[in-house]
Amino acid sequence: MRYLSSLSLGLTSLGLALTLTTLPGCGSRSGTDSENATAVADTVAKPVVVDTIQLKREAMRRDSLKADSIVKKSGQLPGAILPGKRIVAFYGNIRSKGMGILGREPKEQMFRKFAGVLKEWQAADPSRPVQAALHNVTITAQGTPGKDGKWRLMNSKATIEEVIGWAKEHNCIIFLDVQPGHSTLQAELPKLEQYLKDPIVHLGIDPEFSLSTMPGVRPNQRIGTLDAKDVNFTVNFLARIVSENKLPPKVLTVHRFTRKMISNYKNIKLDPRVQIVMHMDGHGDPTLKKDSYQHYIVNEPVQYTGFKLFYEYDARPKPHHIMTPAEVIALKPSPLYIQYQ
Repeated sequence: MRYLSSLSLGLTSLGLALTLTTLPGCGSRSGTDSENATAVADTVAKPVVVDTIQLKREAMRRDSLKADSIVKKSGQLPGAILPGKRIVAFYGNIRSKGMGILGREPKEQMFRKFAGVLKEWQAADPSRPVQAALHNVTITAQGTPGKDGKWRLMNSKATIEEVIGWAKEHNCIIFLDVQPGHSTLQAELPKLEQYLKDPIVHLGIDPEFSLSTMPGVRPNQRIGTLDAKDVNFTVNFLARIVSENKLPPKVLTVHRFTRKMISNYKNIKLDPRVQIVMHMDGHGDPTLKKDSYQHYIVNEPVQYTGFKLFYEYDARPKPHHIMTPAEVIALKPSPLYIQYQ
């Protein structure tokens, strides 16, 4: 469990270069056969090389400049969820009863509970619409290394499609969450690209279970870490998907409840195509949670903020309680992403 302390693809370079050759036209022949053969040989010997990587970089730069110009005029890109709405999410895995409220209870019972929670948040802040979300841990850190020694396992295609279907049935957006284990985001995120092309699908990354820099450490033995360069890779990866598929901005949640979980936060680069939420992910009594939010989220600002509430652990021991919407909204800055586990 997570206990609180005091608190580009960039473009993945494929290394491809397309070689174009100019072939002789179909007009009348002139000169000798040997002269024609020499002319053809000369033509073939002088290929035109197109640097596709550079072309992609230039296209991304144009997209980024266009996005920046729109932001300067209107404050955000069309279709952006934040800051106009507050996202309220149920977290877990639909194949596991132990990971969170999403999966712990039968589907319809869970959605009835979720509907009541959404009403509570809307009543607590009528000025800001609530956006319902499911947050499914899709690549999960494991207690055994597996065949490739990476200590992580991805949900099946059927499971991912099923939970996306749940979201669509109930007018939710959905976050696919990644716990990379001893793998890396650079290796794992491309596996989710086909799903991220859907406008309702967003992304979460969890430094707690990122252990590639800690050889031999099993998930849950130590708290993992990600650096700004990993967050920037993720932002560039999502920005490319947004541009290539003409999508509204993606939301990226980054879990955090210790300082070392994210290093060099000042180097995280913003892109209007991706809205970054630094998410306070620890459990405990309300006073400790508020302190953690201040120390690890507010004091090291990136863009937007999030706050997690635990059904099973925040209320232990009594008289501790799960913070109410009004209590969370009163935090400064007021979190725009709320997650229940």
